Amino acid sequence: MFLFCSILRSGVMTEKRRIASLFLPDWPMERFLRERRGHVERSHGEAAAANGRAVSPAGPRAPAAAIVLAAPGAGGMRVTACNGSARAAGITPGQLVPDATALCPSVGVYDAAPEADRAALDKLARWCGRYTPWSVADPVGEANGEPDGVLLDISGCAHLFGGEEALLDEIASRFGRFGFGVRAGVASTPGAAWALARYGREALTVLSPGGERQALASLPVAALRLPSNVADGLARLGLRRVGDLYDKPRGPLTARFGPLLARRLDEALGHAPEPISPSLPHVPFRTRLHFAEPIARLEHVEEAVMRLAGDLCSLLAGEHKGARRLRLSLYRVDGEVRELHAGTSAPSHETRHVARLFREKLDGAGEDFDAGFGIEAMSLACLAVDDLAPSQEGLTGEGAQAHDLAMLIDRLGNRLGSGRIARAEPRASHIPERAVASVPAMRGASPALAGWARETAHLPEGVSRPLRLLRAAEPVEVVAEVPEGPPRIFRWRRVTYRVARAEGPERIAPEWWRREKGGGRTRDYYRVEDMQGRRFWLYRDGLYARDEDVPRWYLHGVFA
Repeated sequence: MFLFCSILRSGVMTEKRRIASLFLPDWPMERFLRERRGHVERSHGEAAAANGRAVSPAGPRAPAAAIVLAAPGAGGMRVTACNGSARAAGITPGQLVPDATALCPSVGVYDAAPEADRAALDKLARWCGRYTPWSVADPVGEANGEPDGVLLDISGCAHLFGGEEALLDEIASRFGRFGFGVRAGVASTPGAAWALARYGREALTVLSPGGERQALASLPVAALRLPSNVADGLARLGLRRVGDLYDKPRGPLTARFGPLLARRLDEALGHAPEPISPSLPHVPFRTRLHFAEPIARLEHVEEAVMRLAGDLCSLLAGEHKGARRLRLSLYRVDGEVRELHAGTSAPSHETRHVARLFREKLDGAGEDFDAGFGIEAMSLACLAVDDLAPSQEGLTGEGAQAHDLAMLIDRLGNRLGSGRIARAEPRASHIPERAVASVPAMRGASPALAGWARETAHLPEGVSRPLRLLRAAEPVEVVAEVPEGPPRIFRWRRVTYRVARAEGPERIAPEWWRREKGGGRTRDYYRVEDMQGRRFWLYRDGLYARDEDVPRWYLHGVFA
């Protein structure tokens, strides 16, 4: 079932840099037609399901009608993209829509959607993550911000697919099945790859390292990703090919056309760096699986997750790291990418634990798990890691309890949602409601706060705290023998309690450095027990001899 597995660690490069540029000449129109075709097929499928019939997704299609996309422009609505039938009728991008309808009265006019084009291209770039971790949507230079391609950093990845030529053939075949025409170029610089993809003689071009200068010499200057006004200005000077710029002095050209011309030329030839910044977050560790045939059964996906987790955890153990945030990506045959995320409350590199987190997510999907026409590749990425603390192989006592608790928190958090699992974290305050805060359990404990908690866990002799602290102290009516004495009778929630025994007071002064305007007063806490043995924690807010307002009583907690 499995074709091969690759293990990647970011920052480790064993080969020279190689960039693949994918150019989609008819991207807006093809994206629109693919989306429209998907709506039609879904509608037919729903109708067939309602009538109890099966509809084959394949079959003969009627000849395509002339279709154009239009957007507001100078002088009115102008054509931004057109399909083959519209081009055959003489329609070209940039024409006014009335002129296009005059050439072909039956042409279908639809609104262009550049935002949808950009979102779909970003989605396609994420799908290209099955080939390399570094993929990003590529705009058409600075003169035109409409998206039309994808940049891939395939350094050290092409051999996994049989070489660079085989990789381009694979990509072209996949894109063709998606309904996208593609031209591609591979070179040692993004600028050279971009130029070959758009202006090269062949649809798929692989340039050997170091051949950029010779390959670019015969291409038009527009291949340097220059604005149209700069390319036209160079043509008027007789500089129509990239090679015409090689021996020309930089000073006059920069003075007339700005620094962009020289920078683009240096980037294409490799004299200036040009990084590729992917849209995805940095991934320090990643493992992949590619399948000889697409898989769709849930048990096969779970087996693949176990293999990926094993390879990833072996890599983490070798680096003495533990995973904190993980992402499982499922690359479907139809170009969709489904992602599942999991987190850990403590650094972990245990294969079974990591695999179980995703297995529970997959099992929770149940019938909603959609593999489409099959999953052809999977990757497990570690988005965040922490150093592993030294520990013994066989955990016993408190170490085993902490380990089991961390695993339980991970399972509950990934099943119910990390935001729904909280734990109490100590705070440096003597005010009871400020001494503990509720924080997400998946965040992990702060070593400084953990040490402070150990130091303050031992209260003075005879002092204890209730097991249950009310969310907010509730007022009570109290009868005491003397004003400064303990309560003898109190009324809480319309129930009267007679006190049999009382301990206290435990005086807690307000934190003057944090006191707000009209802040709190000194509190005297009492632990009291009623005639039925129930124990409560009450306090008197204020002192008779010091405060102008009459002190009031509150119930703050209940003992077990």
